[in-house]
Amino acid sequence: MKVSKWSERLFGTPIFDPVVTASFLFPLLYLVAFLIIPVLAMLAVAFQYNGQFSLHWFTSILTSDYYISFRPEGEFYRLITMPNGEQVYYIQGWDFGVILNSILVSISVMILTTILGTVFAFVMARYDFPGKNIVRILLFVPLLVTPFVNVFIVKKMFLPTGLINWIFYDILHIFPHPIWIDGLVGVIVAQTLTYYPIVYLNAYASFINIDPTLEEQAENLGSGGVHLFRTVTFPLALPGIAAGATLVGIFSLEDLAAPIVFQGNGLARKLMSFQIYSAFTSGFNVGSPQLAALALMMLLIAVLMFLGIRKYVSMRQYAMLSKGGRWKPRVAKPKSWQAFLIYFVVLPILFLSIFPQIGVVLLAFSEQWGDATWPSGFTLKHIQSILTQPDIERVIINSVMYSTAAIVVIILLSLTASYASSRFKKSKLGPVLDSLATIPIAVPGIVIAMSYFFFAKVFPDTPLDPTNLLGFNPAMVLILAYSIRRLPFAARSISAGIQQVHVSLEEAALNLGASRWKALTGILIPLILLNLLGGAMLSFVYCMSETSVGITLGSINPDYYPITARMVELITGSVGGAHLTAALGVFLMTVQIIAIVLANLITKQRYSFIGLT
Repeated sequence: MKVSKWSERLFGTPIFDPVVTASFLFPLLYLVAFLIIPVLAMLAVAFQYNGQFSLHWFTSILTSDYYISFRPEGEFYRLITMPNGEQVYYIQGWDFGVILNSILVSISVMILTTILGTVFAFVMARYDFPGKNIVRILLFVPLLVTPFVNVFIVKKMFLPTGLINWIFYDILHIFPHPIWIDGLVGVIVAQTLTYYPIVYLNAYASFINIDPTLEEQAENLGSGGVHLFRTVTFPLALPGIAAGATLVGIFSLEDLAAPIVFQGNGLARKLMSFQIYSAFTSGFNVGSPQLAALALMMLLIAVLMFLGIRKYVSMRQYAMLSKGGRWKPRVAKPKSWQAFLIYFVVLPILFLSIFPQIGVVLLAFSEQWGDATWPSGFTLKHIQSILTQPDIERVIINSVMYSTAAIVVIILLSLTASYASSRFKKSKLGPVLDSLATIPIAVPGIVIAMSYFFFAKVFPDTPLDPTNLLGFNPAMVLILAYSIRRLPFAARSISAGIQQVHVSLEEAALNLGASRWKALTGILIPLILLNLLGGAMLSFVYCMSETSVGITLGSINPDYYPITARMVELITGSVGGAHLTAALGVFLMTVQIIAIVLANLITKQRYSFIGLT
């Protein structure tokens, strides 16, 4: 057979192989067509002014006090008097402009989630205490994603008559006055309670994988306590902690649920994600160059965070010489003062952090929940409504259909991309493909939604044209967006599985006369089937609860709403809508529990969030 230099250079095989070529080209062309080109088209619009290339829109944003103000406006908190005469601390934060507000919220959430996630992870990884298994289950609860309604519960928790004031003001008398958290501070608190499990899972995996002999050697040299944690334990766990923190920063930057729920306060509306979203809901200047410039700034911040933390982590050495051997993690009984901190500081914080998910269930089954601390009455009518109301039933069916179709595409993309980049190391396209398969995690969903208005130029007056309000069918666009957005989760799972299967098994089959296709389908895929199914189920969960794309592109045509588009309409609209939203949240929680349990049973391991290392 003829040897081809270009085939070896591009695909890593000296002899042209259609299976290998397709494994490279299919994911590359798909990602270029539905990620790179739309974003570049948005880039082109952002640099246009009066028909010419210009930085006008970027300059106008960066020089406007509305977007960037180094002098904080407003009061971080103030003492206000309620209609009943009671004085309350109203805490909302300072206004630094849209862009700086977004960055400061993201950084604040990163710091707070890192502290919470690391503390919980360290306690669970290093201490054996009565009730640990119960705590392990409780730490699973915040992983359940319930868009909008969990933020709604957090908002109620921090009202003057909410749970927090009931505990710390009415019972413990710690607060001199009740507190009322709103605005940017409310967004920060809600996002922290939503995203800290991401840091927890990554940090926990890092702590249990640390070689215990390294800490023992440090203790033999006189180190211990905080010094040991600061100089040995924490640096070795840093890759996992940094991975989780970076994901949190990106998710915070693109989050729409918290700004939408807290939008009654003007500060919550002064965030980049909400500014772009409000353009969709108003239908005003959706494809404007200024909006495109703002979206690209948001993308640039997210990508810089992603690349920056990877660069920082890669500059240091974390490898352990005995890694690969078997060891027993360092688990000890806590000392009396440590047990006191665990039971009277860490666990109470954990109980408060899981209340949003508990509140979702309470709200779904309650008759009413006004300004009171607790809901009143019990009813099944809200749960029954999602099964009997045609419009609710339709959005559930829509989301299942969109997510299922997206999973088929995700499996094909992640399998071909992981196979090509993992098996053919000499290929010039391998690193490019690996980066393209990972980078969507750093691309905010609202940016992808904005970039898909590019289809209005390529497919005008068709169901793919978002500006064609009467004829637009978001199904195909949502499937494309879901498959791009959630690709990294399955790709990383499948890539890990492929790396655990030695290449010699496939080479033996090839040497015995099997075709590349036969070796792939008959040997490799059966051996990584558990990884494939686990990654697919995790991606399905995220597709079902996809918010940014769902409430923008998905809300253009009510006949094709996904679940999240109907949820945002209910939570911000009719009286009693919060109860129906909670019922949909319970449905999503049930789907997630089933998927995660099945993933655990199939993969025989606890499934974690994607990391960056």
